Amino acid sequence: MNERIDKRLRADLFRTRLGEAMRLRQSNQSALARDIGVDRSTISQLLRGPSARLPNAQVVGECASALGVSADWLLGLTDRPETAAHMLANTLSLTEAPRALVDEQIFQWHKEAAGYKIRHVPAGLPDMLKTRAMLEWEYAPHLGRSTDQAIGASEDRMAWMRDARSDYEIALPIHELESFARAEGYYRDLPLDLRRDQLDHLISVTTQLYPSLRLYLFDARRVYSAPVTILGPLLAVLYIGRNYMVFRDTERVQALTLHFDHLLREADITARALPERLAALRGALG
Repeated sequence: MNERIDKRLRADLFRTRLGEAMRLRQSNQSALARDIGVDRSTISQLLRGPSARLPNAQVVGECASALGVSADWLLGLTDRPETAAHMLANTLSLTEAPRALVDEQIFQWHKEAAGYKIRHVPAGLPDMLKTRAMLEWEYAPHLGRSTDQAIGASEDRMAWMRDARSDYEIALPIHELESFARAEGYYRDLPLDLRRDQLDHLISVTTQLYPSLRLYLFDARRVYSAPVTILGPLLAVLYIGRNYMVFRDTERVQALTLHFDHLLREADITARALPERLAALRGALG
């Protein structure tokens, strides 16, 4: 609401919104007067007075604080009644990120975004594209005796995610795949037969599921991305270790979407060319 408003109309709007906020808060004149430290007659005048004059900033601010709305909304300067703190809480949140395969929160976000395009930069190889043996190697040290049960549950969720009519675009640094194939860094001591089977699986899955699943490889020396998942226009999730940083406001979701699209434009290996690159890595293993 950016247009200029006549002062009498603004005063009328203030009275209307003050009454609306009181109803939503289930407050009354006596309660509001007590909360902001004025006489009940003052609140009565704010609600019914015919004057074009607005109350002073102190009274407006106290009313807004007591009723849980923004002063700008009461004054007709915005159409959003939330305070800045409430708006921030609704658009940005931190959620615990357990060391798991597909944890319940991730699964719920995917269900919320069913049918939308999912854009994903994983922290490593994408869990939804891993063989069972690879999942066991990676997660058994953390899950212990519950590994089989957790992998079984994750397989069910991953199957649902693949069948959810959502297109998946995944961007992965080239060095991540090469480190895996060579058993370097994070993948040290990874058995040769497991690496062969995983590469065979990647070739099969990325070929069979194309174009609903598209995996791109980018050069991290030229472009960089933190692990992020963008679930359609609804939300974007940054993985920062122990937590997910979740954005739900349109501006930031769009900004991260543009970031992801830039990764794809800069990709050295496109989704069409990926099976050939995977086959080369597989052939080098013998």
